Amino acid sequence: MATADPPTRLQGKYTAIAVCWLLGNGCLFAWNSMLTIVDYYGILFPRYHPSRVLTLVYQPFAVGTIATLAYNEERINTRFRNLFGYILFFAATLLVLVIDLATSGRGGIGTFIGICAVGGAFGIADAHVQGGMVGDLSYMHPELLQSFLAGGAASGALTSALRLVTKAAFENSKDGLRKGALLFFAITTFFELLCVILYAFVFPKVPIVKYYRSKAASEGAKTVSADLAAAGIQTSSENEDVKKQERKGKKQLLMENIDYAIDLFLIYSLTLSIFPGFLSEDTGKHSLGAWYALVLIAMYNVCDLIGRYIPLVKCIKMESRKLLTTTIVGRILLIPAFYFTAKYGDQGWMMLLTSFLGLSNGYLTVCVLTSAPKGYKGPEQNALGNILVSFLLAGIFAGVTLDWLWLIGKGW
Repeated sequence: MATADPPTRLQGKYTAIAVCWLLGNGCLFAWNSMLTIVDYYGILFPRYHPSRVLTLVYQPFAVGTIATLAYNEERINTRFRNLFGYILFFAATLLVLVIDLATSGRGGIGTFIGICAVGGAFGIADAHVQGGMVGDLSYMHPELLQSFLAGGAASGALTSALRLVTKAAFENSKDGLRKGALLFFAITTFFELLCVILYAFVFPKVPIVKYYRSKAASEGAKTVSADLAAAGIQTSSENEDVKKQERKGKKQLLMENIDYAIDLFLIYSLTLSIFPGFLSEDTGKHSLGAWYALVLIAMYNVCDLIGRYIPLVKCIKMESRKLLTTTIVGRILLIPAFYFTAKYGDQGWMMLLTSFLGLSNGYLTVCVLTSAPKGYKGPEQNALGNILVSFLLAGIFAGVTLDWLWLIGKGW
């Protein structure tokens, strides 16, 4: 086994953090872009509840794919998996532009089905990238995983800011809403291509990444061999079978971390039962008019990003498993809070609640995902990362399904 020299374990740390942030951003940038132009799709497809339908279409593909990948995690080439995911993000985002240009911005059921198909492709790409990257980073320095998760939240904040800028830039021009949306997705397409290049040619060659991947390979991980080869490090299969027998199985890992898995499920089922569907369609009319939903979504995304950096302050990072579970269960109180605020409160209270929803979502996600892998070997941490992402995506699926309950009594 040829491994990187131990002193290199922290060399290139800040480069790796920056690249992880960009890759995390790319993991959700395309999907957040589709959610953020809900004002455009709301006009294009007024009868189809696009903010809800698109998320509902996206999730079965994401959950089904991640379940399959997590089950076969130890036999999957991580490099191929992540590259496939980022390339699919790029191709699907480009297809959004092609569909809109080919139809000249017309709505209709055919166009909507095409957009839904793209949403399904985003789900498949997300399962490849999010599970693959979280699993890969789980055995590396915790700050790399935190940076990747923060990048995912930053994608929401950046897409919201970018959407507000493009909407304002074309607000007074003919067909301005469509022009802003097209510019918005053109920028998104370029960014996804950048992520393909970063993962393929930059990330594998960073010294700290090579060190941790070599360490994982020495502990029996075969999933990193292609990435190590891309970095010029050759691996040996010597003693791999013995090491594989020594690693804990997926069932045992799940049983030992079932509370963390349920925590992630509850975090995202609660969050996605409110965001973005409820915030887009069920908060009433206010002085901000058409900007109101965009502002709420932007506030959620910014606070989600802030929440993912709070755990870097170790004294306020929540690591007690019981306290984490208690706090996460307590977030259920947000459901009646949002209901009564939408019915009786003004937009200031709704903004405050939305900010807390985002802040708590980001903070608790990082606390769970950075605490769970501690104490395991590299291959086990990779497997556990995939398992936890499976529950995270299952929680999102449950959340977007529950989001439809807000429509009860509203005639659809």
